[in-house]
Amino acid sequence: MTLDQLTISGILLATMAMFIWGKWRHDMVAAGALLACVFTGLVPGAEAFAGFGHPAVITVVCVLVLSHGLEVSGAVDQLARRVLPASAGPTRTIASLTGLGALLSGFMNNVGAMALLMPVGFKASAKLGITPGKVLMPLAFGSILGGTITLIGTPPNLIVSGFRAEAGLGGFNMFDFAPVGLTVTAAGLVFISLIGWRLVPSRKQSDADDFDTAVYTTEVRITEDSKAAGKRLREVERILNEADALIVGMVRNDFRLSAPYPGRLLRVGDILVIQAEPKSLGAALSGLGLKLEENVPPNENDKEKENGEEGQSQAQAKNDNGDAHPSSHAQGREKSQEKQKEEQAEEEGAKSGEVIVQEMVAMPSGIMIGRTARDLELRTRFGINLLAISRRGHRSIRRIRSTAIQAGDVLLMQGNPEVLSGFASEFGCVPLAERKIRVPNKGQAVKASAIMISAVGLAAAGIVPVAVAFATGVLAMMALRVVSLRSVYQSVDWPVIVLLGAMLPVAGAMATTGAADVIARFLLETVAQGHAVLGLAVILVATMLMTDFMNNAATAAVMCPIALSSASQLDVNPDSFLMAVAIGASCAFLTPIGHQNNTLILGPGGFRFGDYWRMGLPTDVLVIAVTLPMLLWVWPL
Repeated sequence: MTLDQLTISGILLATMAMFIWGKWRHDMVAAGALLACVFTGLVPGAEAFAGFGHPAVITVVCVLVLSHGLEVSGAVDQLARRVLPASAGPTRTIASLTGLGALLSGFMNNVGAMALLMPVGFKASAKLGITPGKVLMPLAFGSILGGTITLIGTPPNLIVSGFRAEAGLGGFNMFDFAPVGLTVTAAGLVFISLIGWRLVPSRKQSDADDFDTAVYTTEVRITEDSKAAGKRLREVERILNEADALIVGMVRNDFRLSAPYPGRLLRVGDILVIQAEPKSLGAALSGLGLKLEENVPPNENDKEKENGEEGQSQAQAKNDNGDAHPSSHAQGREKSQEKQKEEQAEEEGAKSGEVIVQEMVAMPSGIMIGRTARDLELRTRFGINLLAISRRGHRSIRRIRSTAIQAGDVLLMQGNPEVLSGFASEFGCVPLAERKIRVPNKGQAVKASAIMISAVGLAAAGIVPVAVAFATGVLAMMALRVVSLRSVYQSVDWPVIVLLGAMLPVAGAMATTGAADVIARFLLETVAQGHAVLGLAVILVATMLMTDFMNNAATAAVMCPIALSSASQLDVNPDSFLMAVAIGASCAFLTPIGHQNNTLILGPGGFRFGDYWRMGLPTDVLVIAVTLPMLLWVWPL
């Protein structure tokens, strides 16, 4: 091997190791690999960011926006209500739900399709009396399989088409993937519906009642002897936090606040709503001299004390000699006004509706990933309490506000329903309960569906390139206000876009340096031993194994040059090998990290890392058994 071949091979091995390790996000790893190629001279500096203008990348961006339009317009909800049976057994219900997920994934982002149908899956599991995981895992696998049907179903298909175009063969058409993808999907759905869901381990649902956040939820009164009297709420929270206790509400003047303002001055007679584990409750109460309150009778003196609170705040603005400095008065007025605004907003939020406790799943693409409740300022900014986090079935409230949120975490949150709904939409969470999407008007769903069908039609007919067809669809949705202008950029999964744009030049360096030829020759000589059919099987299996531990787009980018080189050395049809990469890169069923949909169900299903292979391994075997003969028939060597 030459120095360039050794260098690109080393960079790729290091990149794959970083992907599997998972310490850094995929887009950071891909950007590092791209820059390493630039600094070592494998990728010219002037072409370093050419990948971001690649048609595949542009198409992915447009599909994400169009998917968002279908979501917010209510088109998917209407389809779900018509397709899913009102009353049926587990087999028929799971078949209908996974079939709908596969159908949607063929024409929209499969992670978006999964997020939309998850609440439906939870409702179905409750109705059927089975654990949520037995519905969620089939739904996740079905939506993954559905992405193999069309060109836009999943990013690997677009990447494969791009490499075919760069090889001088032209890109694949919209439904070139359908003969193989549809057959594989149909076989997978039949297996999942009849047998597969029965292989999913029964894990207990992490619902609010069983969510082991606080065995005791109790109310305590601040008495005259309590150390909490006269302190700010944030000071008391700090002390209680040391005892693993959490303030989730406050009662004053018979008026309950679900997320009290941290700067509020506590007074005698105030009641705090505390959640704590049994072993922590005693320490939490004794440390501050708090008394358990069995009933909360109205305190007639509270109103008079409330009126005197402003005077106490002004008195604190004086210096040690008792003189009030002019600047202190100004600062006091500003703080008082700010405090009044915070408390007014807080009280208006409490009056606006009921306070509920709801579970939400953190989406892999959500902007809250890697941030803590303290970073997000959930209470002060949104009036929301984060009660607990469930990660891979382990539940705890210890140091909850300083725990960094990860993809797939189940968050138990308390607040006003409308506030929680808005927070979930903005920060990328999926409520684990059926939610209703507010439709701006009855025609929006029709507009979104018509635009999507038109864009697919333009691309399928070859009237304009695929990227142009879907860019036109995005512009139409913006012009017709199906999606708001601000939400257009928020609906794009930018880490995936950076991953694609960065990895395409790196994969190109494999071809230009000849490293892909060397790797292909090794696989063909040592494993396939020169047989074309065995070589095709090797490419398919190797891609499927890689995608279980790497991002599927990155896997496709790495394997496409190897597939093209293998076909060239065997002097056979390159389309067979490229299609094998497309199918293999999409079929990640063995681990929770191979595909975002698998990660999304990890917490809600109560799954462990090793639970996926039970249904995933036979699904993989079935995919291989169906794909190989279909490839040889539809794309003969």
